[in-house]
Amino acid sequence: METTMKSPNSLHARRRRDLSSFSSAGSGTPDRPSYSPTNSTYTSSSSYSKSNSEKNPVKIAARTFAGAFIACFSPPEKVETNSNNSLSSLSHSADAPSDASAGSGNERRRSGIYTTSNKSTRTKEPEIVKFSVDEIYKATKNFSPSLKIGQGGFGTVYKARLQDGNLVAIKRAKKSVHDKNSGAEFRTEVRTLEKVEHLNLVKLYGYLEQGDERIIVVEYVPNGTLREHLDCVDGNILGFAARLDIAIDVAHAVTYLHMYIDHPIIHRDIKSSNILLTENLRAKVADFGFAKLAANTEAGETHVSTQVKGTAGYLDPEYLQTYQLTEKSDVYSFGVLLVELVTGRRPIETKHEYKERITVRWAMKKFTEGDAILTMDPRLERSAAANLAIEKILELALQCLAPTRRSRPSMRKSAELLWSIRKDYRELLASDHSSDSESSNTTIREE
Repeated sequence: METTMKSPNSLHARRRRDLSSFSSAGSGTPDRPSYSPTNSTYTSSSSYSKSNSEKNPVKIAARTFAGAFIACFSPPEKVETNSNNSLSSLSHSADAPSDASAGSGNERRRSGIYTTSNKSTRTKEPEIVKFSVDEIYKATKNFSPSLKIGQGGFGTVYKARLQDGNLVAIKRAKKSVHDKNSGAEFRTEVRTLEKVEHLNLVKLYGYLEQGDERIIVVEYVPNGTLREHLDCVDGNILGFAARLDIAIDVAHAVTYLHMYIDHPIIHRDIKSSNILLTENLRAKVADFGFAKLAANTEAGETHVSTQVKGTAGYLDPEYLQTYQLTEKSDVYSFGVLLVELVTGRRPIETKHEYKERITVRWAMKKFTEGDAILTMDPRLERSAAANLAIEKILELALQCLAPTRRSRPSMRKSAELLWSIRKDYRELLASDHSSDSESSNTTIREE
């Protein structure tokens, strides 16, 4: 790895020109609706009506497809998140043309929800710098345990404040895992984060690689992970409207990685614990240690042949079998994430009875049988708007979880469908509120 990294100033200027048609700020994802439903625990006495999926031709076809899906799906066994296989570094010179032709593999820079002007919510562009050991030690107070905010297989994360006042998260790799592969993953994450700039991706501030220290400094996202919120770690239930917004935020981030940078990037580890939430419950995708440059479709490549890396429960079964990685592997993981958001369950639930242990298999079976509502997180408030949205979200999840990549939608298409689902959800929710208000006024007049 080079001893110094390029200043981001020229990169930012070029990216702003190249990506002027792409919305990476609030214009891409509208503000949270003021009429988001109030969270409440659903009790067994609440009534519901069975979905009428038998009348939906899409679900009739989906039922046939689901048989094959359920039969072929099995949880990956003994898949190590930190594989000993080497991870090739990202190449700075591999740039694709900025104007790719439209098609299944080249949908970049097309019109739609990604063509509004690029805006940034940051008032100051932080420079990507190579920090000194002294700067890191000072910011973390010699890695004080009181500043520790996270722990994982890779190492420890600390909350710190830099000399310029910026609040950051400092990710320190375990010294015991400093081998050839961990070094490759460290450099992959640095180079990937250096290339990207999007509201729903964590921002890189800098890094340190010196002696036995490997450290990445990124923006501090204060509200924990999506998985923590689904587990109600802080005692608060994550409402359905917020879950739908988070799904769209993640879809935007991954679409950007796949389509709106010079050479598409496959994240390879989309999961709820890698999605950080802001105080306003905006999602930011993190952890690019397994990221990989996608195949060069301009040169006729269809996939990247590589060793399997990822997390059990989220891994694309076709990738597991063939070692062929494409952007559709991220789509599969996103399908698992959609099911997580609906059900609140983890992908693999060892404490449930056998037929419910693999969450996506259980949820897809319920959906194709016309019982999608039974998969809804019981802590969520039920409403006609939420019931309809869940049907549509699981329908999209079923497509994302197709056994073969050719049958899965692109992330861009997934994002567009989620936008449509949210629009219908908000309209129906507003209509329900209006009806309730009129009914209340009528009652008052009669009295």
